[in-house]
Amino acid sequence: MRTLFITFGTRPEAIKMAPVVKELSRRERFRVITCVTAQHREMLDQVIETFGIPVDYDLDIMRQSQSLTHVTTAVLQGLEPLLETEQPHMVLVHGDTTTTFAAAVAAFYRQIPVAHVEAGLRTDSIYNPYPEEANRRLTDRLAETLLAPTEAARQALLAEGAPTQNIIVTGNTVIDALLETADTPLPEYEPQLLAGLTRPGPKVLVTVHRRESWGMPMQSIARAIAASCRRHEDLTFIFPIHLNPVVRQTFRSILGTEPGVVFVEPQPYRAFVHLMKAVDLVITDSGGIQEEAPALGKPVLVMRDVTERPEGLEAGTARLVGTDSRAIEESISELITDRPAYEAMANAVSPYGDGKAAVRIADHLEHFFGFRAEPAEEFIYTPWPTEA
Repeated sequence: MRTLFITFGTRPEAIKMAPVVKELSRRERFRVITCVTAQHREMLDQVIETFGIPVDYDLDIMRQSQSLTHVTTAVLQGLEPLLETEQPHMVLVHGDTTTTFAAAVAAFYRQIPVAHVEAGLRTDSIYNPYPEEANRRLTDRLAETLLAPTEAARQALLAEGAPTQNIIVTGNTVIDALLETADTPLPEYEPQLLAGLTRPGPKVLVTVHRRESWGMPMQSIARAIAASCRRHEDLTFIFPIHLNPVVRQTFRSILGTEPGVVFVEPQPYRAFVHLMKAVDLVITDSGGIQEEAPALGKPVLVMRDVTERPEGLEAGTARLVGTDSRAIEESISELITDRPAYEAMANAVSPYGDGKAAVRIADHLEHFFGFRAEPAEEFIYTPWPTEA
């Protein structure tokens, strides 16, 4: 039996690691230990409850107005005694948060192999997104097992010199979580959200939170939404607003009196998945939502200058619009008035996974530790329609 130590600290990590925890816990060859850092507290707890993730350790590091230095040092200090006590054979981390990077460093200091779920994403711009681009690059350098979600991610790792044998393409675990959740019963929405969803006209889901969007980019996004409301009076923006006070102050100050904007609190994951199913269009600066919404047939406008998920742009499920007010407004207007343009994006096939990523990861780790003779089957994206 091998002991696997899985650590995560934010809502997106928890969503994407939930299928991995569940699948590895089913395998008799593995003892699974979970540790949350609580880099984000409230939004993390929602996901843990939704998926019923067992938590063995909780570092509870979140502090008001916390700095990246605090998160990094708190994770290092919190994990050191746990890794010494548990003596795991491998530490699993996910994605690109500061928890991810710090946990990889903590494992490296004890010479414990690191497996990086969602390895290989790149924008090739060290400060965009910040600090995520640096976090994932550094984590990949420390990881012995690189679980790349797509072929493009594999190629990025190979270009940086990662050994071929260390990489496997699994698909993204967020699709596992999404497809499972999408089949659950419709939740009971709060009255304000339900009222927004039942208004006549098209619905647009908005999520904005990234650090590099703070300031002028966020103000520009807000002005684009306001202009869209005036241009299309039947348009409704559903906006689960992030808990960060910078985000809240910016958008409420500009959009607080717009009748077409419905602000709601961040939704539990199940409710959010059904919310994505209910709207017509998604505009976001989130990485994960670029993967999730296309799997539900929803076009995505990405309000960033660069994205580490180019597969969606190539497949036609997403469009990079930046943070310029006019560009955002024009793209929204096109997709809600030009049916062929909308259908082209809505019907494009998602390149991010097939719901079996966690199984591939578990199979690969069994092979890595010598419990399985055959290597895991890799994920292959097949565009539709395929050629005869």
